[in-house]
Amino acid sequence: MPATSSDPPGTIVTMAFKASGGVPNNPAYPAVVARRVLDGTPTPNDVETLLVSNGWRGTWVWRVFDYHHFHPDAFEVLAIATGGATLMLGGPQGKIVDVTAGDVLLLPPGVGHKQCAQDADFRIVGAYPPGQEAYSTVRGDEGYDDATIEQIACVPVPETDPVRGGAGAMLAALKGGR
Repeated sequence: MPATSSDPPGTIVTMAFKASGGVPNNPAYPAVVARRVLDGTPTPNDVETLLVSNGWRGTWVWRVFDYHHFHPDAFEVLAIATGGATLMLGGPQGKIVDVTAGDVLLLPPGVGHKQCAQDADFRIVGAYPPGQEAYSTVRGDEGYDDATIEQIACVPVPETDPVRGGAGAMLAALKGGR
């Protein structure tokens, strides 16, 4: 079921994708979209502080690249601090997902993503589990090989939920996709 901006707050949706147009996606773990799970109206700095307090590192504030890409060596959390955007998950044959302030995405290694449109005030905070901060970015048009698939399979699953810490709902949804 694709996530939509009309999902009620707290809704967690998982999306599994097959390989698509140069993007391998992840055969073991789904993308996880949690709707409006950030409390209040946090600033990007508040979101960074939350993610770091829950064990996620290498934070940045910006937007999502406007081309299909994936990270073969890291899980990535994308937390929308302000505004909204339209993203495409899973590569060229993937799903369009509208995101808004308070939404959080947890993307396993290999899962393609791209930004299609954004509001003027859109700001997203990205972060990675410890040891995965020096991630690689592979464009979908570069393709991948068997070594990339092996690399994706070897990336350790995060130990903590990015939003709630410990074994929170997003981490449980990720592991439930296995």
